[in-house]
Amino acid sequence: MQPTSPANHHVSQSIGQLYSHHHGWLQGWLRRRLGNAADAADLAQDTFVRLLSSGLGEPLNFTTPRAYLATVANRLTLNLYRRRSLEQAYLAALAQTPEDLAPSLEHQALVLEALDEIDQVLALLPAKTRQAFLMSQLEGYTQEEIASRLGLSVRSVQRYLARALEECIVLASQSAA
Repeated sequence: MQPTSPANHHVSQSIGQLYSHHHGWLQGWLRRRLGNAADAADLAQDTFVRLLSSGLGEPLNFTTPRAYLATVANRLTLNLYRRRSLEQAYLAALAQTPEDLAPSLEHQALVLEALDEIDQVLALLPAKTRQAFLMSQLEGYTQEEIASRLGLSVRSVQRYLARALEECIVLASQSAA
């Protein structure tokens, strides 16, 4: 275990205090919104893990800690729903595959993990960049068709596609490491 610097120790205490004062409230709030105690518990925990992994270098000073926690939890909830929707679409497509051609369970798990990582990258992109990339990669539109459909110049579409591909390359290099 690495020694904790005084600054990081203070942050951990602040997160610890935030956790002890607001975890129960956050979990209850999520349970009411989601109607599912298990998802609420997971997302409440993930909210605090997100705070811990954010690398904050100074004490946490929130005037409205519950509003902040709710914002983080809402984002995590959206990620959960998006991931589940993606998984359901993949499983629906897989159900259409003849059994003798179906990939192994291990391969299916790897595909779902890769789809989740790609989805996380795409979620970070601006809407038009994401839309242009998906139109190109999934729907097979040319740059000219994308430009026409989105009301953009071809040069803008090229920039959007380049940015999306850069993000995918970064993801691939991180996965390989």
